[in-house]
Amino acid sequence: MTTLRALLSQLTAQLKTADIETPLLDARLLVGLALGQDRQVYAHEDIALDGDMIARLEALVARRLAGAPISRIRGWREFWSMRFDLSPDCLDPRPDSETLVAAALEQQKHQPTAPLMIDYGTGSGCLLLAILSEWSEASGIGLDQSSDAIATATANARRHRLEGRARFVVSDWCAAIKRDVTADIIISNPPYIPTHAIKTLTSEVRNYDPLLALDGGPDGYAAWRVILPKISARLKPQGMALVEIGQGQECSVTALAKDYGLICHQQWRDLSGIIRVLGLIKRG
Repeated sequence: MTTLRALLSQLTAQLKTADIETPLLDARLLVGLALGQDRQVYAHEDIALDGDMIARLEALVARRLAGAPISRIRGWREFWSMRFDLSPDCLDPRPDSETLVAAALEQQKHQPTAPLMIDYGTGSGCLLLAILSEWSEASGIGLDQSSDAIATATANARRHRLEGRARFVVSDWCAAIKRDVTADIIISNPPYIPTHAIKTLTSEVRNYDPLLALDGGPDGYAAWRVILPKISARLKPQGMALVEIGQGQECSVTALAKDYGLICHQQWRDLSGIIRVLGLIKRG
């Protein structure tokens, strides 16, 4: 009879051979999922293995070997130490985007006591909800053209008991909210990858993240040309827009922003030292 220790060892070796980046961690998580437990399982645990569990595990392992990330297999991702459920129309949040959350929280001393935020392209709602979880006086509106994403973001707000301060609206950018609604802080992680570069992404991104959230058009700036005038129109005079950009895009996005009366006031680097977030303000 196969022991848990032997099973984990065998599975780790299998994943390592397939060039999975974290084979032991993934093995522990996949065994946990096969047991109906959303956690890591360790070799020393006294857990009985049966045929049904092995069959479930084989199906999960097949998905992982095919390129499905653990977050898609289990249906959620940890971001800012919070759990966010995912659905097919939601971008899988990654650590680089936590740079935007940190940048937004720095604005507390510069903004009104109870600021309103607007999140363009909210997806799972992770950016807005992470900020609201630490900025107790703030409220926000998350916008996304996908009803699937909005349903997921709404459920995530309920999970974290933030539904009283966050509402999510199906909208093509800000088209569905009244024209007189303006924000103290606007946040966005728009699609910014050039179309031709999509094929160079890892299979976990290319095959499992929604193309709509990745594809920035031929030069990577198609969404910026649409969103920047809308940011300018919706941002209060003393407000700030915090936007995530791709590597090396800071100069081009800054130049485009100037065309709509926005100037780059500040930049933030991610943990790799790449300029990841721009802080845009209205030209005085």
